[in-house]
Amino acid sequence: METRVTLQPAYVLHSRPFQNTSLLVDFFTLDYGRVRAVAKGARREKSKYRSLLQLFQPLLVSFSGRSEVRTLTTLECHLAPIQLQGNRLFSGLYVNELLTRLLHNQEEHKQLYRAYQDALLGLQGDSDVEPILRQFEMRLLAELGYALNLEVDCTSHQPIETNVNYRFTPDIGFEATSHNLSSTEKSECYLGEHLIALRELDLADAATAKTAKRLLREALFAHLGDKPLHSRYLFG
Repeated sequence: METRVTLQPAYVLHSRPFQNTSLLVDFFTLDYGRVRAVAKGARREKSKYRSLLQLFQPLLVSFSGRSEVRTLTTLECHLAPIQLQGNRLFSGLYVNELLTRLLHNQEEHKQLYRAYQDALLGLQGDSDVEPILRQFEMRLLAELGYALNLEVDCTSHQPIETNVNYRFTPDIGFEATSHNLSSTEKSECYLGEHLIALRELDLADAATAKTAKRLLREALFAHLGDKPLHSRYLFG
Protein backbone atom coordinates (compact mmCIF):
# COMPACT_ATOMS: atom_id res chain seq x y z
CA MET A 1 0.00 0.00 0.00
CA GLU A 2 1.12 3.58 -0.62
CA THR A 3 2.59 5.41 2.37
CA ARG A 4 -0.14 8.06 2.00
CA VAL A 5 -3.74 7.30 1.05
CA THR A 6 -6.19 10.15 0.56
CA LEU A 7 -9.98 10.24 0.92
CA GLN A 8 -10.61 6.53 0.74
CA PRO A 9 -14.28 5.42 1.06
CA ALA A 10 -14.54 3.46 4.30
CA TYR A 11 -16.61 2.24 7.23
CA VAL A 12 -15.56 1.62 10.83
CA LEU A 13 -15.68 -2.09 11.65
CA HIS A 14 -14.36 -1.92 15.19
CA SER A 15 -12.50 0.45 17.50
CA ARG A 16 -10.93 0.24 20.91
CA PRO A 17 -9.03 2.58 23.25
CA PHE A 18 -5.34 3.03 22.50
CA GLN A 19 -2.84 4.70 24.78
CA ASN A 20 -4.21 7.67 26.76
CA THR A 21 -6.52 9.50 24.36
CA SER A 22 -6.44 7.65 21.03
CA LEU A 23 -8.41 4.91 19.31
CA LEU A 24 -7.18 1.89 17.38
CA VAL A 25 -9.66 1.56 14.52
CA ASP A 26 -10.30 -1.21 12.00
CA PHE A 27 -11.63 0.35 8.80
CA PHE A 28 -13.12 -1.50 5.83
CA THR A 29 -11.98 0.47 2.78
CA LEU A 30 -12.90 0.25 -0.88
CA ASP A 31 -9.42 -0.17 -2.34
CA TYR A 32 -7.38 -1.58 0.54
CA GLY A 33 -9.75 -3.88 2.42
CA ARG A 34 -9.31 -3.92 6.17
CA VAL A 35 -6.94 -1.22 7.37
CA ARG A 36 -5.96 -0.73 11.01
CA ALA A 37 -5.11 2.85 11.96
CA VAL A 38 -4.51 4.96 15.05
CA ALA A 39 -6.84 7.93 15.43
CA LYS A 40 -4.71 10.16 17.63
CA GLY A 41 -6.59 12.05 20.31
CA ALA A 42 -9.96 10.68 19.13
CA ARG A 43 -11.12 10.08 22.70
CA ARG A 44 -10.64 13.71 23.71
CA GLU A 45 -13.91 15.57 24.24
CA LYS A 46 -13.05 18.21 21.62
CA SER A 47 -11.61 15.81 19.04
CA LYS A 48 -12.78 16.42 15.47
CA TYR A 49 -12.84 12.63 14.98
CA ARG A 50 -14.89 11.66 18.00
CA SER A 51 -18.40 12.08 16.58
CA LEU A 52 -17.55 10.64 13.17
CA LEU A 53 -15.83 7.37 14.10
CA GLN A 54 -19.12 5.53 14.43
CA LEU A 55 -20.29 2.18 13.08
CA PHE A 56 -22.25 2.18 9.80
CA GLN A 57 -21.21 5.75 8.99
CA PRO A 58 -20.00 6.22 5.37
CA LEU A 59 -16.63 7.98 5.59
CA LEU A 60 -13.76 9.29 3.53
CA VAL A 61 -10.52 8.57 5.36
CA SER A 62 -6.88 9.49 4.78
CA PHE A 63 -3.99 7.76 6.50
CA SER A 64 -0.22 7.52 6.29
CA GLY A 65 2.63 5.27 7.41
CA ARG A 66 4.52 2.17 6.30
CA SER A 67 3.74 -0.32 9.07
CA GLU A 68 0.78 -2.66 9.50
CA VAL A 69 -0.84 0.00 11.68
CA ARG A 70 -1.34 3.32 9.90
CA THR A 71 -2.02 6.79 11.27
CA LEU A 72 -5.34 8.47 10.48
CA THR A 73 -4.61 11.94 9.08
CA THR A 74 -7.99 13.27 7.95
CA LEU A 75 -11.59 12.18 8.14
CA GLU A 76 -14.57 13.46 6.19
CA CYS A 77 -18.26 12.61 6.17
CA HIS A 78 -20.86 13.88 3.69
CA LEU A 79 -23.56 11.20 4.09
CA ALA A 80 -25.95 10.34 6.88
CA PRO A 81 -25.20 7.20 8.92
CA ILE A 82 -27.08 4.00 8.22
CA GLN A 83 -29.60 3.62 11.05
CA LEU A 84 -29.99 0.10 12.46
CA GLN A 85 -32.04 -0.88 15.49
CA GLY A 86 -32.91 -4.01 17.44
CA ASN A 87 -32.23 -7.27 15.65
CA ARG A 88 -31.03 -5.37 12.58
CA LEU A 89 -28.39 -3.63 14.68
CA PHE A 90 -27.25 -6.98 16.08
CA SER A 91 -27.07 -8.32 12.53
CA GLY A 92 -24.91 -5.38 11.47
CA LEU A 93 -22.58 -6.00 14.42
CA TYR A 94 -22.38 -9.65 13.36
CA VAL A 95 -21.39 -8.71 9.80
CA ASN A 96 -18.74 -6.30 11.13
CA GLU A 97 -17.29 -8.94 13.42
CA LEU A 98 -17.05 -11.45 10.57
CA LEU A 99 -15.05 -8.96 8.50
CA THR A 100 -12.82 -8.00 11.41
CA ARG A 101 -12.04 -11.64 12.17
CA LEU A 102 -11.70 -13.07 8.67
CA LEU A 103 -10.12 -10.38 6.50
CA HIS A 104 -6.36 -10.04 6.31
CA ASN A 105 -4.90 -6.58 6.74
CA GLN A 106 -4.55 -4.41 3.64
CA GLU A 107 -5.92 -6.84 1.03
CA GLU A 108 -8.29 -5.40 -1.58
CA HIS A 109 -11.88 -6.69 -1.60
CA LYS A 110 -13.85 -4.29 -3.79
CA GLN A 111 -16.72 -6.66 -4.56
CA LEU A 112 -17.05 -7.57 -0.90
CA TYR A 113 -17.04 -3.88 0.04
CA ARG A 114 -20.03 -3.35 -2.25
CA ALA A 115 -21.71 -6.47 -0.84
CA TYR A 116 -21.20 -5.01 2.63
CA GLN A 117 -22.85 -1.76 1.60
CA ASP A 118 -25.75 -3.70 0.08
CA ALA A 119 -26.15 -5.68 3.30
CA LEU A 120 -26.23 -2.55 5.46
CA LEU A 121 -28.77 -0.87 3.20
CA GLY A 122 -30.88 -4.03 3.22
CA LEU A 123 -30.76 -4.18 7.01
CA GLN A 124 -31.82 -0.54 7.18
CA GLY A 125 -34.93 -1.30 5.12
CA ASP A 126 -37.81 -3.63 5.87
CA SER A 127 -36.63 -6.71 3.95
CA ASP A 128 -36.35 -10.05 5.75
CA VAL A 129 -33.03 -10.17 7.63
CA GLU A 130 -32.26 -13.86 7.01
CA PRO A 131 -31.71 -13.71 3.20
CA ILE A 132 -29.58 -10.57 3.64
CA LEU A 133 -27.27 -12.30 6.10
CA ARG A 134 -27.08 -15.59 4.19
CA GLN A 135 -26.25 -13.77 0.95
CA PHE A 136 -23.50 -11.78 2.63
CA GLU A 137 -22.06 -14.88 4.34
CA MET A 138 -21.90 -16.68 0.99
CA ARG A 139 -20.27 -13.70 -0.70
CA LEU A 140 -17.73 -13.49 2.09
CA LEU A 141 -16.84 -17.18 1.78
CA ALA A 142 -16.52 -16.83 -2.00
CA GLU A 143 -14.29 -13.78 -1.63
CA LEU A 144 -12.01 -15.73 0.71
CA GLY A 145 -11.79 -18.58 -1.78
CA TYR A 146 -14.20 -20.96 -0.01
CA ALA A 147 -17.38 -20.59 -2.07
CA LEU A 148 -20.17 -23.07 -1.41
CA ASN A 149 -20.94 -25.25 -4.43
CA LEU A 150 -24.70 -25.64 -4.18
CA GLU A 151 -24.96 -27.06 -7.68
CA VAL A 152 -23.44 -30.55 -7.63
CA ASP A 153 -22.36 -33.44 -5.43
CA CYS A 154 -18.62 -33.02 -4.83
CA THR A 155 -17.98 -36.77 -5.33
CA SER A 156 -20.31 -37.86 -8.13
CA HIS A 157 -20.54 -34.40 -9.75
CA GLN A 158 -24.24 -35.03 -10.26
CA PRO A 159 -26.71 -32.17 -9.68
CA ILE A 160 -27.98 -31.82 -6.13
CA GLU A 161 -31.38 -33.53 -5.91
CA THR A 162 -34.41 -32.38 -3.96
CA ASN A 163 -35.10 -35.50 -1.88
CA VAL A 164 -31.52 -36.55 -1.13
CA ASN A 165 -29.67 -35.91 2.13
CA TYR A 166 -26.13 -34.56 1.86
CA ARG A 167 -23.20 -34.50 4.23
CA PHE A 168 -21.22 -31.27 4.19
CA THR A 169 -17.45 -31.00 4.54
CA PRO A 170 -16.23 -27.39 4.79
CA ASP A 171 -14.10 -26.27 1.85
CA ILE A 172 -14.90 -29.52 0.00
CA GLY A 173 -18.65 -29.66 -0.54
CA PHE A 174 -21.73 -31.84 -0.34
CA GLU A 175 -21.82 -35.61 -0.70
CA ALA A 176 -25.00 -37.67 -1.04
CA THR A 177 -25.69 -40.14 1.77
CA SER A 178 -27.41 -43.50 1.78
CA HIS A 179 -31.18 -43.66 2.19
CA ASN A 180 -30.99 -45.64 5.44
CA LEU A 181 -30.05 -42.97 7.96
CA SER A 182 -30.90 -42.77 11.64
CA SER A 183 -32.72 -39.69 12.88
CA THR A 184 -29.47 -38.45 14.42
CA GLU A 185 -27.58 -38.89 11.16
CA LYS A 186 -30.34 -37.10 9.25
CA SER A 187 -30.19 -34.14 11.64
CA GLU A 188 -26.49 -33.71 10.79
CA CYS A 189 -27.16 -33.73 7.04
CA TYR A 190 -28.67 -31.19 4.67
CA LEU A 191 -31.71 -31.92 2.53
CA GLY A 192 -31.19 -31.18 -1.15
CA GLU A 193 -34.46 -29.25 -1.28
CA HIS A 194 -33.07 -26.79 1.27
CA LEU A 195 -29.73 -26.46 -0.53
CA ILE A 196 -31.51 -25.65 -3.78
CA ALA A 197 -33.66 -23.06 -2.02
CA LEU A 198 -30.55 -21.46 -0.48
CA ARG A 199 -28.98 -21.33 -3.93
CA GLU A 200 -31.99 -19.28 -5.03
CA LEU A 201 -32.03 -17.31 -1.74
CA ASP A 202 -35.60 -18.50 -1.25
CA LEU A 203 -35.73 -18.68 2.55
CA ALA A 204 -39.43 -18.03 3.12
CA ASP A 205 -39.90 -21.54 4.50
CA ALA A 206 -38.89 -21.68 8.19
CA ALA A 207 -37.18 -25.08 7.90
CA THR A 208 -35.15 -23.90 4.92
CA ALA A 209 -34.10 -20.72 6.73
CA LYS A 210 -33.03 -22.73 9.78
CA THR A 211 -31.02 -25.14 7.62
CA ALA A 212 -29.33 -22.29 5.76
CA LYS A 213 -28.31 -20.63 9.01
CA ARG A 214 -26.85 -23.88 10.36
CA LEU A 215 -24.96 -24.53 7.13
CA LEU A 216 -23.39 -21.09 6.90
CA ARG A 217 -22.36 -21.21 10.54
CA GLU A 218 -20.67 -24.56 9.94
CA ALA A 219 -18.89 -23.24 6.86
CA LEU A 220 -17.69 -20.09 8.63
CA PHE A 221 -16.70 -21.90 11.83
CA ALA A 222 -13.99 -23.73 9.91
CA HIS A 223 -12.21 -20.40 9.43
CA LEU A 224 -13.10 -18.57 12.64
CA GLY A 225 -11.28 -20.99 14.91
CA ASP A 226 -12.15 -21.69 18.52
CA LYS A 227 -12.82 -18.11 19.59
CA PRO A 228 -16.60 -17.53 19.49
CA LEU A 229 -18.24 -14.52 17.86
CA HIS A 230 -19.37 -12.06 20.53
CA SER A 231 -22.18 -10.74 18.33
CA ARG A 232 -23.87 -14.15 18.17
CA TYR A 233 -24.75 -13.92 21.85
CA LEU A 234 -26.90 -10.88 21.06
CA PHE A 235 -29.45 -12.68 18.92
CA GLY A 236 -28.60 -16.39 18.83
